[in-house]
Amino acid sequence: MADRSGDGGETTAAESSATTDDAAGGADPLPDDLDDAGVDEEVKRRLREAYLNDEENALIVTRVRSVGDRVAVEMRPPHGDATHTERFDAPRDGSLRESEAFLEFLEAAGVSPLDVDELVGARVPATYDPETGWEVDAAYRAESDGAGRLAAAQNWLWTYRAWLLAGLLVGGELVFVAVLILLYA
Repeated sequence: MADRSGDGGETTAAESSATTDDAAGGADPLPDDLDDAGVDEEVKRRLREAYLNDEENALIVTRVRSVGDRVAVEMRPPHGDATHTERFDAPRDGSLRESEAFLEFLEAAGVSPLDVDELVGARVPATYDPETGWEVDAAYRAESDGAGRLAAAQNWLWTYRAWLLAGLLVGGELVFVAVLILLYA
């Protein structure tokens, strides 16, 4: 970019920054061959990976479609660079039993099976690995290996904690009375 001053002279941005650097610290001017150097591919790759890792760890659902006997959920990262597709078994024969993983995905996304249109635009937690690409979190894939059951059990215990405590107290008293009866009978 050229900087036009009032005296009719023209100074380029590189010259003005070089003069400022020279005046500020007495540094050597930049060599002329740097204009042709370009950006190293390794720097580009590292910057891209850092950008993707620092970006919000989520994928946005862009499309849900039927592919044969499967449901394909297409997602993209918030910056819109690449797409990621998850596939689930589609309901067949009028039963949802074949598509339990898809139902769990809908439930985790907070979408009713009757309002699948609301799935488009939903954010799904995911992580980016430079070698394998985007990966949807296990909770959304229904691959939690019992972690979902454990969470459900913890939720149930927390919900009914007062009843469980009452049951333990009453049960403990009944066991105590039974022990006393057996000892003195």
